[in-house]
Amino acid sequence: MQVFQYILLGFLVICAFSVSFSKKLLNSILIFMSYSLVMSIIWICLESPDLAITEAAVGAGVTSVLFFVTLKKIHAIEEIKEEADRKKGGDGNE
Repeated sequence: MQVFQYILLGFLVICAFSVSFSKKLLNSILIFMSYSLVMSIIWICLESPDLAITEAAVGAGVTSVLFFVTLKKIHAIEEIKEEADRKKGGDGNE
């Protein structure tokens, strides 16, 4: 069980660094969501289910939804879709 917890802690450190160095906002939000989910698993392993539920609901749920709404408001998600469409069209598929 301790090995599993060390793996989860290592994954938390990797998530923290990758959020810091990620250049795309959408990727950062997805990594942050995975960070919160792993943290809730760690709370379960530490026998604290109330904190695990709170972390999953607030960290991965509410906060991520607010981040997605913010990206939508600043039109960052639409730019990602347009960029993907340009890459598809630039390959000579037209």
